[in-house]
Amino acid sequence: MFFLVEHLYTFFLELRGFKRGALAISLGLISVLAFPPIHFLPIGVISFVGLIWLLDGSSEKKSLNKQQNLRGHFFNSSFLVGYNFGLGFFSAGFYWIGFSFLVDAEIFSWMIPFAILGLSACFATYVGIVTFITFHLTNRGIGRIIIFSIVWVLFEWIRGFLFTGFPWNLLGTIWANSDNMIQLASFFGVIGLSFITALTLSSFAIIAYANIPIISRFKAILAPVLLMVLIWVGGAYRLSGVAINYADGVFLRLVQPNIQQSEKWKSEKRLEHLNNLLELTERPSVQGNIRQPTHIIWPETAIPFSLGGPMSPALDIISKVVPKNGALFSGALEVTNSQFGEKKFWNTLKVLTSENKIFDSYKKFHLVPFGEFIPFRKQLENLLRSNKYSALARIDFSRGSGLKVIHAPGIPPVSPLICYEVIFAGNVVPSDVDEKNRPEWLLNITNDAWFGVSMGPFQHLAAAKFRAVEEGLPLVRVANTGISALIDPYGRTVIQTLLNERKFIDVGLPKAIKNRTFFSQLQVFFYQFVH
Repeated sequence: MFFLVEHLYTFFLELRGFKRGALAISLGLISVLAFPPIHFLPIGVISFVGLIWLLDGSSEKKSLNKQQNLRGHFFNSSFLVGYNFGLGFFSAGFYWIGFSFLVDAEIFSWMIPFAILGLSACFATYVGIVTFITFHLTNRGIGRIIIFSIVWVLFEWIRGFLFTGFPWNLLGTIWANSDNMIQLASFFGVIGLSFITALTLSSFAIIAYANIPIISRFKAILAPVLLMVLIWVGGAYRLSGVAINYADGVFLRLVQPNIQQSEKWKSEKRLEHLNNLLELTERPSVQGNIRQPTHIIWPETAIPFSLGGPMSPALDIISKVVPKNGALFSGALEVTNSQFGEKKFWNTLKVLTSENKIFDSYKKFHLVPFGEFIPFRKQLENLLRSNKYSALARIDFSRGSGLKVIHAPGIPPVSPLICYEVIFAGNVVPSDVDEKNRPEWLLNITNDAWFGVSMGPFQHLAAAKFRAVEEGLPLVRVANTGISALIDPYGRTVIQTLLNERKFIDVGLPKAIKNRTFFSQLQVFFYQFVH
């Protein structure tokens, strides 16, 4: 076996030019099979071992011949092997973005390859830098694998905030289907789990290092594997005997209307969409459940028009289905006028009461680049002004002031998160609130109809699970279509809908864990340190 592995390793070392690049891209492409919803972990081992072996075969030597220098230095460089791997990794991980261009396919479908490959080409730079740094700091061996894992996680963290951030498919999320494994996130977040995962997956590369004694190779592989086992056992211990305790007097109805994106914003369909929501909201509870909902939750932009003043007809209609002494949480479009008469658009969550009024409101502050606003809009419009197919004709949404805690009638305080705001670890609860005013649950409303039947909605849900574990707070997720779910403060899914299902779910609200998680305490410490 060792002979065959060493022979394969030699093949990786000697591979050059375009074949080397093609293999790196292929390894990146297949690595996504280890992520939700497939979770095929052996692919993760194959991909990361292959990346390490290709990195070992990188060449940074410059020759006197310019043509040989291009082939030998650039095509075989440590940066390019990581960049190519990243190009495959992000192309396969971001492919679902292309579905959003099929909503109006006649106009926008031509942009799909440019959007996916362009975004992936940018993000691949992160992986290229990881392999470049790793190669220049270490030689082949165990040290290279350790440094690689550290730098990989460092750039996952950087990816979470640089250029507004997009921490999608962090390596730790491959364990989202294991309640035991994800408990580590309560201490070190998903980033901590990413480090252990990177170390474990890439450690199998050591088996090919003939210069290391066989027994030492086994030990080097066994150490991170045993650490994974300990994490699993520790997670099982943390969950053992832990029952779900529910808040008294709170019973939620989660409404998933399953409105297709191609129909959602048609003005002639607005009343139909509203009736769809009202009908699901007013349905009697399922047979055998005598409790009536105290609070209703509708998804992101469920109300596709501005509610206007407190006496608007739509508000009057909606308030009739709001439980007395309770509230309805709903995503809504809000339109305001600036002091200069310019209209502003906001992606908001509204809290409505049966008294025909808007009790509170939250405005989304972490906006999606090129989805909710166009960076450098004026410059790009100048470049594309003659292109009648330009997507830049859409308006920009305005940015809210930041996270907030909402104290709605009859329910514990909540931290609302709209759509992909939930993917940002350590940034889902206001850091400046005291213990008395800290939220006791997280509410994520979203519209995953943009991404069709793809991996996207499943990966979005997986990211949300980690926020519950990190903060020790239950998370309620309501999608227009996608996957609505109730997740307890340990990251366990209590109940969820199917993709593209029109349905409502009646559930209680789990209580938060009694004490802050270590991860949550770290966030408070860093906030106080910075301020």
